[in-house]
Amino acid sequence: MDAEILIPISLFAAIFGMVYLYFSTRNKERLALIEKGADASIFNIGKRSGSSWKVIVLNLAFLLMGIGLGVFIAHILETYTSLNDGTVYPAMIFLMAGLGLYVGYTQTKKALDSE
Repeated sequence: MDAEILIPISLFAAIFGMVYLYFSTRNKERLALIEKGADASIFNIGKRSGSSWKVIVLNLAFLLMGIGLGVFIAHILETYTSLNDGTVYPAMIFLMAGLGLYVGYTQTKKALDSE
């Protein structure tokens, strides 16, 4: 069998296995809680209606802005300094992406607390 076909098959099998394990375990946990007589409202604890898309969009926006800013700063550093472009681009992209995720986290926390 060719090695090129093994990679997509193994990737699909790994994703399928994780999803199957997640849903089967969740189902077993819920059935055990129902057998013990637990209230069904405990499954909805921590879920806020309509706020999950706000979290994803806000964090994705700050991540992409951080990556763009990282590329821009790396280009400026490469142009005006003698730094190696093989190291300055990944360093600035990861640094600014991390900073963007942190800012996104703080803004998301602030937005969800105000609701």
